[in-house]
Amino acid sequence: MSLVSTVTVKVPATTANLGPGFDCIGAALKLYNEFKFTCLDSGGLIIQVSGAEAEKVQTDESNLLYQAFVKLYQYIDQTPPPVKIEIKLGVRLARGLGSSATAIVGGLVAANQLAGSPLSELQVMELAIAMEGHPDNVVPALLGGCRLAATSQTGWEICDITWHRHIVPVVAIPDFELSTSEARRVLPTEVSRADAIFNTAHFGLLLRGLATNQEDWLKAALQDKLHQPYRQALIPGYDDVAAAAVAAGAYGMVISGAGPTLLALTDATHTYGVVTAMSNAWKQAGIKSTVRSLALDTQGATVL
Repeated sequence: MSLVSTVTVKVPATTANLGPGFDCIGAALKLYNEFKFTCLDSGGLIIQVSGAEAEKVQTDESNLLYQAFVKLYQYIDQTPPPVKIEIKLGVRLARGLGSSATAIVGGLVAANQLAGSPLSELQVMELAIAMEGHPDNVVPALLGGCRLAATSQTGWEICDITWHRHIVPVVAIPDFELSTSEARRVLPTEVSRADAIFNTAHFGLLLRGLATNQEDWLKAALQDKLHQPYRQALIPGYDDVAAAAVAAGAYGMVISGAGPTLLALTDATHTYGVVTAMSNAWKQAGIKSTVRSLALDTQGATVL
């Protein structure tokens, strides 16, 4: 028997890449999905979903949250119990805000709790990275904050990145989807040495800019040549929204994760103007959007 029969896990949305940090850096944001797991005495699987876009979530064994739940039990060589899962959606699907990462992390954390916590946080994280295929979303979703992940000879090294308290993330979430697989299809399989050097330099500058809130560093640092130039064409109105954000006082704008959500970094004095400008720019392009400033989540996945 499990030590507990019911567990609720709240997992934050994430924004990954931050421009030049493709597939290695991400930050948790105060926007959440919530998952309640209740063990059943008998039967199979029950999944109930509420919130925006609930009808788009699979409610059978193909559900990613449930697949992560099962994955942990397989890892510890146990049979997963019959379970009822209640999903409260706060993170839009296929928008570049880590909705799949919330499912993977939520399923693994819940299973670990119900199984009596046989795995350490590090082991849960490694399972999450293996399921997602890259660390940039699942690591901050699990741990919170802004995190850089790099492989070592023995596994993963995770670095907590300092995020200056005056830097405000603004997300502009359009009313259309862009799948990660589609966004990856447009990327080249090889890049030039010049582009690799460009991204190395700008990523280093990004880390220092995030720590210091040095305006000139951040304005330069958000540039990228590995993924954004190829993905911009998949996001209508990109150039107009970027120009509007910068004109309103943002340091710059990047694609959040695989997109289509766009992320601007600004300071508190310009937040309202940046939100308004990005919203108006997309409205003029005929695209509905939700634009809001968010704070950094420092807790990561929490068991309620």
